[in-house]
Amino acid sequence: MLRRRNLLTTLLIALPWALLLTLWHQYPTTRYLSLLRKETDENVTSKALLNGTSALKEEGLPSCIRQQQSIGATPKVIQNYVYSRPPPWSDALPTIFVITPTYTRPVQKAELTRLANTFLHVQNLHWVVVEDSPRRTNLVSNLLEKAGLNFTHLNVETPKSLKLGLSWIPSHTPRGTLQRNLGLHWLRDSFSNTAPPEGVVYFADDDNTYSLELFEEMRYTRRVSVWPVAFVGGLRYESPKVSPAGKVVGWKTVFDPNRPFAIDMAGFAISIKLILEKPQASFKLEGVKGGYQETSLLKDLVTMDGLEPKAANCTKVLVWHTRTERPTLVNEGKRGFTDPRVEV
Repeated sequence: MLRRRNLLTTLLIALPWALLLTLWHQYPTTRYLSLLRKETDENVTSKALLNGTSALKEEGLPSCIRQQQSIGATPKVIQNYVYSRPPPWSDALPTIFVITPTYTRPVQKAELTRLANTFLHVQNLHWVVVEDSPRRTNLVSNLLEKAGLNFTHLNVETPKSLKLGLSWIPSHTPRGTLQRNLGLHWLRDSFSNTAPPEGVVYFADDDNTYSLELFEEMRYTRRVSVWPVAFVGGLRYESPKVSPAGKVVGWKTVFDPNRPFAIDMAGFAISIKLILEKPQASFKLEGVKGGYQETSLLKDLVTMDGLEPKAANCTKVLVWHTRTERPTLVNEGKRGFTDPRVEV
């Protein structure tokens, strides 16, 4: 009995191994494993090349460079970056002409860089940058050339007698007035002999933050569209008052709410056709109190009945008057600590 049990145990142990050896010879498992390993390696390589190609497309370089690097070629050092990534121009979409006044200060390049990075995501956008300067500066010129945007670069210097705080008359000119007017003049001059495109004009200061949704809201403006602006007038936001019928009937603001257009510069867009139809409309230089610059332009273009509330009937905030904090540079100028030739 014991002998029979030992024989049965031996068979149970040996039989699985015999079956395994038989299958091993019938199906070349080693070959299958090697093929599987090769296929896996090829997939990894192709994914790496694909990722490299897409990254290079963002850098504006041919994909063959990365492929050469992947097979052991000497890496190419990239020294100049030109970003050309805005969405393709579409004849079916209205154009957004953005007028931005700017002036020289420590944070100017940082402000314009942030703004350019926003505009890169907006289709059919033309950026009109106007410097408060006797000449176009290299800093702004170089930034615009490398931004990859459609742009026009202009300049006009505000006389010292008109700059805020330096005028001898009570009604002095707020910063950016001459620059915005020059942008309007450029638009009118550009389309004086040609049919104007469908589109809008928007005054985007370089110290604000803009949602991409805002530009799609304004794109189809018929005359003048309006919306809330955050962090202005000592409030979380200022906004037009909108009736249940969807009409603008007043202004939610504390500072002088009886202004005809108690709105921030970032809170409206104007149809380009309306700008061309009203050549006399501009920001006034004289006799304009603080906070009335917007009114000085809009009163020649539209009445309150003609305003078009956007941003879900002015219930959504899509632009913020953030303003970059002024940097503390108390240690600059002491024995030439940093190199003044380095552009900041």
